[in-house]
Amino acid sequence: MAHIYRLVYNPFVYRLVYSPFVMKRLAKYAFPLLTRYHTRYHANDDVVFLNFGYEEDPPMGIPLAASDEPHRFPIQLYQRTATQVDLSGKRVLEIGCGHGGGASYLMRTLQPASYTGLDLNPAGIAFCRKRHNLDGLEFVQGDAENLPFGNQSFDAVINIESSHCYPSFPRFLAEVARVLRPGGHFLYTDLRPQVRIAEWEAALADAPMRLVSRADIETQVLRGMNKSSESTPELDVVEHRVPAYLHGVAREATASQGSGLYRAVQSGDFSYRMYCFAKD
Repeated sequence: MAHIYRLVYNPFVYRLVYSPFVMKRLAKYAFPLLTRYHTRYHANDDVVFLNFGYEEDPPMGIPLAASDEPHRFPIQLYQRTATQVDLSGKRVLEIGCGHGGGASYLMRTLQPASYTGLDLNPAGIAFCRKRHNLDGLEFVQGDAENLPFGNQSFDAVINIESSHCYPSFPRFLAEVARVLRPGGHFLYTDLRPQVRIAEWEAALADAPMRLVSRADIETQVLRGMNKSSESTPELDVVEHRVPAYLHGVAREATASQGSGLYRAVQSGDFSYRMYCFAKD
């Protein structure tokens, strides 16, 4: 499968696949179907994380509630990204909240004053509202490139493994800066294929925010992928709920160990990074 990723991330093909025309239709049709599939075939609503895992050496070993333990490695990516600053008592926005597992975990453990999860997927937002019921936590359907919030509405914005799907990354960054108050932080992690690194770095350099820190985390993400592949609710869906002829496709979607995406990260075809920006 790795050769397929090299084809898709050919600069010409990539720009076609990630054109505004294609991505808007994926967001409108494909992503809601994915959510409906998860909720239909996993009755316990346990597929609440859609991001890769993360593990350090030595292991992070953060204490988790029994209900969170099956999601340890996706949680650790949220933990490491969000704790780049102190979020206690802060107004937090997560853009691209997926199925809300990270939003719920951070609200319960980091004690922000409020936490808003936003996603373009209406089925995903409906799932989040049903699955995660916590005081101070709300979910809003909306566009990352046209945020439905006023200027300087939040103390921190979180974005995890989502921005590579946005048709206009620079517009997204401008919107992040607009809704951040002065002194606020943008806590960000994502991956890009090598053919898009220069474009990615240029957009981040032009963002109206100050870079505080950057870390390359491919090693930690690969370690997390390995650990996640041993036992997760998402893997259970692949092994027991998905028809056998679709196992290969499902494993690619979950970036399981041995998948094409796993090998692409392992080989260096992708760069995975974590950032912290501040708005002065």
